Amino acid sequence: MADAAPDLALPTAAFLGVSRSLSGRAWRQRPAEVSVVRAHMQTLGLEEPMARALAARGVEAEAGADFLTPTLRALFPDPSSFMDMDLAAGAVVDALQSGASIHVFADYDVDGASSAALLVRWFRTFETDLPIYVPDRLTEGYGPSARAFDTLKARGADLVITVDCGAAANEAVAHAAAIGLKVVVIDHHMMREEPPACLAVVNPNRPGCNSGQGNLAAAGVVFVLLAALNREARKRGLFEGRTEPDIRQWLDLAAMGAICDVTGLTGFNRALTSLGLGVMSHWRNPGLRALMAAAGAETGPAKSNHAGFILGPRINAGGRIGKSDLGARLLSTDDPDEARMLAQELDALNLARREVEAEVTEQAVRRVEATGAHADDSAMVVVAGEDWHPGVVGIVAGRLRERWRKPVVVIGVDAVNGVGKGSGRSQPGMNLGRAVQAAWQEGVLIAGGGHAMAAGLTVAADRIDELRAFLNDRLSGERAEAVAQDWVEVDVLIDPRAATRDLFESFERLAPFGPANPEPLFALEGVQAREPVAMNGGHVRCRLVGPDGASVRAVAWRCADLPTGKALLAGQGGLNLVGRLKADDWNGRRGVQFEIEDVADPRMV
Repeated sequence: MADAAPDLALPTAAFLGVSRSLSGRAWRQRPAEVSVVRAHMQTLGLEEPMARALAARGVEAEAGADFLTPTLRALFPDPSSFMDMDLAAGAVVDALQSGASIHVFADYDVDGASSAALLVRWFRTFETDLPIYVPDRLTEGYGPSARAFDTLKARGADLVITVDCGAAANEAVAHAAAIGLKVVVIDHHMMREEPPACLAVVNPNRPGCNSGQGNLAAAGVVFVLLAALNREARKRGLFEGRTEPDIRQWLDLAAMGAICDVTGLTGFNRALTSLGLGVMSHWRNPGLRALMAAAGAETGPAKSNHAGFILGPRINAGGRIGKSDLGARLLSTDDPDEARMLAQELDALNLARREVEAEVTEQAVRRVEATGAHADDSAMVVVAGEDWHPGVVGIVAGRLRERWRKPVVVIGVDAVNGVGKGSGRSQPGMNLGRAVQAAWQEGVLIAGGGHAMAAGLTVAADRIDELRAFLNDRLSGERAEAVAQDWVEVDVLIDPRAATRDLFESFERLAPFGPANPEPLFALEGVQAREPVAMNGGHVRCRLVGPDGASVRAVAWRCADLPTGKALLAGQGGLNLVGRLKADDWNGRRGVQFEIEDVADPRMV
C-alpha cells in the first residue's frame, strides 16, 4: 500500500466502518487511480461511478473502449505467438490431407466438451468425421493414459488431438509414441518444464510460451488453433472450390469454455466471451438450444449465467455421474432429435447430481465442524469420506471454500481399493495447484496437479492425514497474505430507492463478469430485512427496507445456518449489506433483485 502511486484512490478506513462482517471479512471501496477515472469520464462519457468501476478493474485509459466494446480485430493474437501452434496446425492438416484417421481426446467437463465440439465442427466442413474419446471419470480418471491410447490405436487412430488435457501426461504420451500413435496436445493447465514428447504441445501456460494468453480456457486455445488451421489450409490451397469456414459462428463454444472454466475475462479472452455470448443469443447450436428447453429456461439474449448456471452444470453432469462423452456429443451434433435426447438425459443426470452433492456437502460439513479442522489456525481443510462420489467432490469443495473462506480439498475414498480421488478449490492468494504438485513430487500423492484456484488428486487412503499435514504446512506461509486480500470490495454505495433496472443495465456494460473482472458490488446502509423466509437449500428471501421506506427484493444463497442468514431471518434493522443487482423479470415486472454477498451489523464491527 505504501508504494502506491500518489493518485491511487485507496481506502483510508474500512468501508462503512466494517472491519469485520458477520462472515468475518472487512469491507473497503475498490481502489482506483483517480487520473484513470477522470480519463474514462472524459474519453468515454461515463458517469463517475461507472468510470470508477472500470478503472478499479485495472482498465487503463487507452484500453477503455476495447474493454467496453471488445472486438476480435483489435484483440485476436497472432496464432504463431503460441509455442508449437504452427507445428500443430501443420501436423493436423498433414493428417487431413493424407486421409489419416484423426481422433480427439477430450476432458469430461464443459471446457473439454466445447473444445472437442469446435474441432468436430471444423473437420465437418471438410466432410471428415472426428471421433471423440472422453475418459470415464470413475474408471479412467483425468487425462490421457496408456490404456486410453491403446484403445484409440485399436480403433484405427493415426493421430490423436488431446484438448483440455495432456500437457502433464508425459508417460502416457511416451506410450503413444511407442505404439506408433501420433499426438498433438492442446491444453491450458499448468505444466512441467519438460513437455510431453509428441508432435506439438500448444499451451499458453507452457514455460517459454510468449503468447501472453495464459488466461484462456482450452476452448479459447482451440479457437486460435482453428484460425491457424484455416491459415495453413488456405496456404495449401485446400479451400479452392470450398468455402472457408467462418470460425466466428462457433464463438458460443469458446464462450462456454471460458465462463464454465472460470477464466480471467480480460483482453482477448474477454472478446471471445463477449462476442460468444452474442452468437449464443441466436441459439443456433442445436445442443445448447435443446438443453435450454430441457431446463425449462427461455432463450433470449445470452448472459454469463446461462452458461455458468443453466447450461454448464447440465453438461458437466454427464462427466460427473453419467456418461462422460454426453456433453461433447451434445455440443457437436447438428441433429435436433439427437440433441433433444441428449439434453433430456443430461438434465436428468443434473437432478441426480444435485441430490448427491447435497448429501456429500452435509456429511462433509458435519465431519469438519466436529473435528474443528476449519479453525482459524488451519491454512486449509482436507476432508474425506468413504464412497463420496468423485464426480461431485469439486463442487462440494467450492461450497465449503465459500463457507470457510480458505482452500478446501474434498476426497472420495473407494472402500474396496483404498484409493481416494479428490478435488480442491482455493482462495485468492493461495496457490493450491502448486501445493498439490509439490505433494505429488514428494511422493505423498499417486497423482495430482492443477492451477492456482483448483486442483485434482489421487491419494492412498492411509496417506490422507499425511496429505492434510503437508498441504497445511505448504500453504501456511500464504495464509496471512490471503486473509489480508480477502476484502469485500464495494463499487458503489446506494439506497434501496436507487436499486433500479436502469442502474443495473448501466453497469451491465462491464459484463461479462468473472475472475479479473468481478461483478459490481453495491452497498446498502442501515436497512432492515422484512418478511424473511427460509427456503429449501438454505437460501433466505426477504425485502430490504431503507430508512425512507423504499425497498428492494433480496435473496441470500446457502446461508440460513450461518450468521448472515440468521441476522436476516431475525428481521434485524440497521444492517449494512453488500450485494449484486440481478434482473428480475418475473411476471414481466422488469425490476431488479439484490443478491446478498455479505452482511454487517454496525453494533458488532
